[in-house]
Amino acid sequence: NSGVMSLLRPLLLDVVPTIQQTAALALGRLANYNDDLAEAVVKGDILPQLVCSLSEQNRFYKKAAAFVLRAVGKHSPQLAQAIVQCGALEMLVICLEDFDPGVKEAASWAIGYIARHNSELSQAVVDAGAVPLLVLCIQEPEIALKRIAASTLSDISKHSPELAQTVVDAGAIAHLAQMILNPDAKLKRQVLSALSQIAKHSVDLAELVVEAEIFPVVLTCLKDSDEYVKKNGATLIREIAKHTPELSQLIVNAGGVAAVIDCIGSCRGTVRLPGIMVLGYVAAHSENLSMAVIVSKGIPPLCACLIEEHEDHIKAAAAWALGQVGRHTPEHARAVAVANVLPTLLAMYVDTRSSEDLQMKASIFVTKKALKNILQKCTYLPALEPLLHDAPPNIMKHIIGQFSKVLPHDSKARRLFVTTGGLKKVQEIKAESGSLLQEYINTINNCYPEEIVR
Repeated sequence: NSGVMSLLRPLLLDVVPTIQQTAALALGRLANYNDDLAEAVVKGDILPQLVCSLSEQNRFYKKAAAFVLRAVGKHSPQLAQAIVQCGALEMLVICLEDFDPGVKEAASWAIGYIARHNSELSQAVVDAGAVPLLVLCIQEPEIALKRIAASTLSDISKHSPELAQTVVDAGAIAHLAQMILNPDAKLKRQVLSALSQIAKHSVDLAELVVEAEIFPVVLTCLKDSDEYVKKNGATLIREIAKHTPELSQLIVNAGGVAAVIDCIGSCRGTVRLPGIMVLGYVAAHSENLSMAVIVSKGIPPLCACLIEEHEDHIKAAAAWALGQVGRHTPEHARAVAVANVLPTLLAMYVDTRSSEDLQMKASIFVTKKALKNILQKCTYLPALEPLLHDAPPNIMKHIIGQFSKVLPHDSKARRLFVTTGGLKKVQEIKAESGSLLQEYINTINNCYPEEIVR
């Protein structure tokens, strides 16, 4: 407000180098604060000046100038675009070849902040020739430079398969995979994130990541003391598991499912989410893979998530995963039902139905689908019986449907159904004549002599 910007601008061309650097640093800090100030730096024509002096100044000035560019570019795609338009990207790429690791780090950071916004800006970074130089940066000895270069590669890869392929073609996977065991937690976070962003796009890219022999090494990350390393490790496994049964099988063979289950059991909150999704994706592919989740004792921790977690999206993910485990055969459904999960799912469904919140609406849809998936295969009647008293009509239809399948062929179950009051409950259900529900009820009633039904 006091017109400082216009006073700082001429200082960028001062004869004393330290004044130039300090002026650049001041501009960077202003621009970093919010997008209005970053906007002012762009409007004040400061960027062209920075760019033109980037090439000939000393390393301190280069670092300060890269900081200004990063501070401007981080706020929005429009501001990042302004940096690209004034030719700064080419200058930053030249800085990636600088002798000083601090200059490389500052340049890499600024480039990452440009690339993260969208695929067009990411493409501009690729076209400027940044990727091969970033791959060289992750091989440098300085940890800070490795971290930021890995983070930038992650930001470039995330937008599209084509961009991820460019990163792969530059040979990034092998170098990233070698750093999974690095003792530095912050570096591991970025490395796992970059590999996830590459693997998520397609089967081919996921297979390339797996071929770099990340298993079983990546499983050690699930035991890491750093929460983000755990989370990013599980996310990487999730991005591989989702593609094909073969990739999921590979994870199971490497002991991945057991490791993920331990991980879910040992943490709380959003760190659990990718692990929950891994179990869901693995179980979704086939009966055998779903059985692998059951045998590894995957159901109890998923049930625990339903009860312990307070956030809807985590509960919904656990419900979805249980639905994927239970939907294959009666045996699968029974494994889920025996864990006493159906009443919890039903309570969640009934509880959220009254909600107006959109996120709740999404989780209710997931929960209903999970319930249906399990109920349509469940022939284990003791688990279904308690639901007869609380289920809303649209769920009741599936429960009664299962009874109508089992009771005609099982005399012991028929006796129990009378003594526990199940048959009485069925008589109280109001069904429209000719509806599917009425058919199910008739089938059940036909199993018994008329006087018992009466």
